[in-house]
Amino acid sequence: MEKDARPSWENPMQFVLACVSYAVGLGNVWRFPYLCQMHGGGGFLIPYLIMLVLEGVPLFYMELAIGQKMRLGSIGAWSAISPYLGGVGIASVVTSTFLCLYYNVINGWAFWYLFHSFQSVLPWADCPLNSNQTGYLEECEVATPTQYFFYRETLNISSSINENGGIHMGQALCLLLAWMIVYLCIVRGVESTGKVVYFTATFPYVVLIIYLIRGVTLHGALNGVRYMFTPKMEQLANPATWINAATQIFFSLGLGFGSLIAFASYNEHHNNFERQAVIVSMINSGTSIFASIVTFSIYGFKATFNYESCLERVRLLLLNTFDMAEDTISMDNINYWIAELNRTHPEQFAGIASKLETCDLEAELDTAVEGTGLAFIVYSEAIKNMPLSQLWSVLYFFMLLMLGIGSMLGNVTAIITPLRDWKLLSRHFSNETLNGLVCVFCFFLGLGFTTRSGNYWFTIFNDYGATLSLLFIVLIEIISVAYVYGLRRFEKDIEDMLGHRPNWYWKIMWAAVSPLLLIGLFMFYIVNYIMGGTPTYQVWDKYLGQSVTMAYPAFAQAFIGLVLVSSMGCVPLVALYVLWKKKRHGVEVTDNTLST
Repeated sequence: MEKDARPSWENPMQFVLACVSYAVGLGNVWRFPYLCQMHGGGGFLIPYLIMLVLEGVPLFYMELAIGQKMRLGSIGAWSAISPYLGGVGIASVVTSTFLCLYYNVINGWAFWYLFHSFQSVLPWADCPLNSNQTGYLEECEVATPTQYFFYRETLNISSSINENGGIHMGQALCLLLAWMIVYLCIVRGVESTGKVVYFTATFPYVVLIIYLIRGVTLHGALNGVRYMFTPKMEQLANPATWINAATQIFFSLGLGFGSLIAFASYNEHHNNFERQAVIVSMINSGTSIFASIVTFSIYGFKATFNYESCLERVRLLLLNTFDMAEDTISMDNINYWIAELNRTHPEQFAGIASKLETCDLEAELDTAVEGTGLAFIVYSEAIKNMPLSQLWSVLYFFMLLMLGIGSMLGNVTAIITPLRDWKLLSRHFSNETLNGLVCVFCFFLGLGFTTRSGNYWFTIFNDYGATLSLLFIVLIEIISVAYVYGLRRFEKDIEDMLGHRPNWYWKIMWAAVSPLLLIGLFMFYIVNYIMGGTPTYQVWDKYLGQSVTMAYPAFAQAFIGLVLVSSMGCVPLVALYVLWKKKRHGVEVTDNTLST
């Protein structure tokens, strides 16, 4: 496809909304609140915002500039800068493919929960009866109804990654539906995506505002909000706090996948991407903080509900054991009566000591839950206790769908755009056909995640498919622009598009701060991986009713290594191939410039 025949966004707003829809995803709703909870509440905002300035915005700006100038996907853009860098684009496509395979599975889960929300009683509100209809299923009773529904009804999970099983047809159909929706959204490329993002980028905010209004009015919600904004400043001395803040910014903005380069390649030549980079970055980070307030209000309600339920169980135990009047013990004076009864009736009290629970609101709030556990278990448990729970369930899971599908548009575009730039494919396949083939390919590979052991493979891709490889990709990108291509030429290209050169802030970030920061993060991950010993994963134990830690078997560790190498290895392999081609055939390989 010739550059001058390349389709474009109808207006700059479409491009901004596409970037917002892509960058604002599920990580804003579940990953950021988890990190706040783990690293000192409001104190985590300090390193988070610092890393946004030092790392996030400069790299976001750089990728938009490359895409807009080159008007090519990731493979074509980096190959045009230098033939030796073609592997950077291929690595981005491989990583985006990994992401597409498992990310849409989450959308399939969201569809599953959404469909089950249209019931008079939410199916995760109560345990199902056993086969004799004489009581509840034992596995559900030792766990919770929400955990049972997720692990058994939704995933039908096996006891370990070694134990395979057939495909869960319900999940397979939900995954098929998720891919059909994605295909309809990208069927005509940016022409389709540009219209869809008006909805996928804005609707989640409508739901978040509704949930905020509802959340802050829930009993105990302020306990959660207060917990979030109460800073634990000692966490600032913890290196892990700063590292997690940097990686959260990095992955939240979607750097290194090639999606931003692909989106920017459909811009007009003089589009003001500098302003757009700052706007999208601010919206993304603001959404994380906003979503955390909503999440912690819901979380505070859940923690308070569990705490007061615990107190009520203790109160009833004391009343029944010591035959006291109903209004003698209340939640306000329960600690007094525990001490008093222990003093006055020591023998009788000792008989119930093993049944006496320790109720602690702070401990409930301290329980950090990440990822799918927060999205599909904690939220579900809170929703089931709300009035009109079906309404709130439908709103929540539809919002998750919009966030997930919005991000998927960027993930798939990162794969399709480089393929469309390949003239061999663009001549023989229409947009609709090529886009459909990519979706069908990803769907069939993604079916593996709908098997009984699929969730364990999902975890491998989530933990290793797009972590170390992305750090490596963006590190090569920033070094290539700053020191291979050269900042002076890069500044000139930006001046050609914007009418002015980037100021000193951008140049300092690109030349020194961002590369050093990325090198530090990359080294930390390597050391942490080596020092961490054998990789482990969480296995659902149906007898204990909880997840337990287990080491990955040898074949899973080998697969993890293959996942890591398959993307990062593209960079040196392509460079070696170009060098071999030059020596073998006498082909002159020269570094092209962005100006050409």
